[in-house]
This record gives sequence, structure tokens and C-alpha cells, in this order.
Amino acid sequence: MDHGTVGSAQSGRLLVEVREAGSSAVVTPAGELDHHTADLLREPLDDLLDKGFARLVVDCSRLEFCDSTGLNVLLGARLRAEAAGGGVHLAGMLPVVARVFEITGADAVFTVHDSVEAALADDDGTAGGEG
Repeated sequence: MDHGTVGSAQSGRLLVEVREAGSSAVVTPAGELDHHTADLLREPLDDLLDKGFARLVVDCSRLEFCDSTGLNVLLGARLRAEAAGGGVHLAGMLPVVARVFEITGADAVFTVHDSVEAALADDDGTAGGEG
């Protein structure tokens, strides 16, 4: 199912890896997602949506920090993906990142999974955060 790495971008504080997994694309940001690094995530998300991937899985297992700018990048991608008939699925959030989503209420608008595998298995989009 994995078609290899499609691309990656890196700064000193954030590395973003992208790979295809069937009809989904898996995006893995590692490090700190904030005002200074948000474009490193925004650009690959936009590129994938432009290429026709409407279903994005964001592997948050290596994301150590996310501020409001990072949250806005994910929300923007979610709106674009849903407009194309897909969605953004979050997987493997560390407690410190999950807390940001809980505090802001953003966890209610994303489908959140325990793992990337669970997110990919939920390709019909009906499990709604049970993964």
C-alpha cells in the first residue's frame, strides 16, 4: 500500500514527510509546529490537495508542539479536503498536542485515530474517532 516517500521539507525545528498509502496521503510532521514552521506543513498539504488527494492522514505521533498557527494550517486543509469530498484524519497525537485540540474544541471537527493504521483502515470515513 505504501508507495514510498513522495517528499519532505525540513527546518531546524520541523521535518515533514509525505507518502502515499492507497487513496490516502500520509503526512508526518516531526518536531514543533508553530508560526515559524507552519509553512513547512501547509505547502505539502496544499500540494497533495492540488494533486487530487482529498483524504489526508496526519501522523501526529512525532509532533512535539502545536500552536494556534499550526492548528489553523490543519483546519484550512480540512476545509479544502472536505470541499473535495474527503477529509483530514489525525492519528497518534501525543498528550501535549491533544490538549491543544481539546482546549480549542478542534478535536470535535477532526476525525482522530489512535494510530495511522487505524486511520487508513477507516477509509470509508464512518468510524468517527473510534480508531
